[in-house]
Amino acid sequence: MKKTLIIILFSLISPVLIFAQNKAFNNETGEQNRAYWSKLLYKISYPVVHNLAQETLVKNMPIEGGPNTYKREFPVSHLEAVGRTVAGIAPWLALDDDNTDEGKLRKKLREELLVGLKNMVNQQSPDYLNFRKEMQPLVDAAFLAQGFLRAKTKLWEPLDELTKKRFIEEFKSLRNRKAYYSNWLLFSAMTETFLLKIGEDYDPARIDYALKKIPEWYYGDGIYGDGPSFAMDYYNSFVIHPMLVEVLQVMVENKLAKKEEYDLALKRMIRYAEHQERFISPEGTYPPIGRSIAYRVGAFQVLAAVALSNNLSAYIQPAQVRCALTKVMENQFEADGTFDEKGWLQLGFAGHQPEAADPYITTGSLYLCTFGFLPLGLPASHPFWTDPAAEWTAKKAWSGKPFKKDGHVD
Repeated sequence: MKKTLIIILFSLISPVLIFAQNKAFNNETGEQNRAYWSKLLYKISYPVVHNLAQETLVKNMPIEGGPNTYKREFPVSHLEAVGRTVAGIAPWLALDDDNTDEGKLRKKLREELLVGLKNMVNQQSPDYLNFRKEMQPLVDAAFLAQGFLRAKTKLWEPLDELTKKRFIEEFKSLRNRKAYYSNWLLFSAMTETFLLKIGEDYDPARIDYALKKIPEWYYGDGIYGDGPSFAMDYYNSFVIHPMLVEVLQVMVENKLAKKEEYDLALKRMIRYAEHQERFISPEGTYPPIGRSIAYRVGAFQVLAAVALSNNLSAYIQPAQVRCALTKVMENQFEADGTFDEKGWLQLGFAGHQPEAADPYITTGSLYLCTFGFLPLGLPASHPFWTDPAAEWTAKKAWSGKPFKKDGHVD
């Protein structure tokens, strides 16, 4: 009788408990969100960074492919993992050290990465990585260069002169390959832009070509084509907007491009960030459309980058971006099978779903997900982290609350 009564009572109060738990999540503080983000980003990036520092990345990183993966992708997977991880964690590692739990994780990761960066360009190391064969290194050398630009004082300047010289040689070795007529033009532009930034000889033609062609492929309302044709996917976020803006920023600094070009590119990127904020459903999901959905929350690099640069539209509160992205991360990274037993990412969108991988995607490719964490580069005192929890646009719209009507922008 007593046991039956307990079961009846629990059945009555359990929905209340579940509601209370959900309500607690919705009202988590920015401090709690930041702790979640930083621990999760450390969990994702640690296997890559630690193994590279120990010269065991090539030995230990499992390389998983989907049902139709191209064989040529397997030898380039290690550089993919490193280049993408560095670009994603760079703004976080660029913060100054402190004695917080997060600060200790950040410092440990940075110190190991600086060791690993030496290994990846040392031809005597078992972790000397492939810049010189196949086309894919054009992509991931560019992401690596993007990471160096995002944390130049913490990731590039501390390197010894020999390691810097080796990186410069590897970047210049890419010039014997021509980028595809698509978003790939920005990869060639990015490595050359980094060489310009550090005062090295650079190829201006590779930069100029990208800066002329990408705007020609603009469709309007914040959306570029990927080459002459339109593609319904997230490549405006994975590559096009962020790299175009970051290349133009360096060019303007060196008086090699007009500030009006940068301002226009940034305006279009901000508009695309508005789209992205609205893509996130009240439940923290988004459409699994187009290529490369296995990059997970990396699909929101534009929204994350615009938040990082303090350029969010006036009607988008930083806290609503924080809360929306937190829910997306929870949905994707807490899904069973996202990580293997040793902590490496596995193919999938929300869990382990090898069929979600395009033919060019292997394990290393997945680390582009770190791009969704860029706002960790904002200090903990920033309103992004200190403002109270806020509902994002779709959450307000679907609950009958006032929200800003959207509109077209040229």
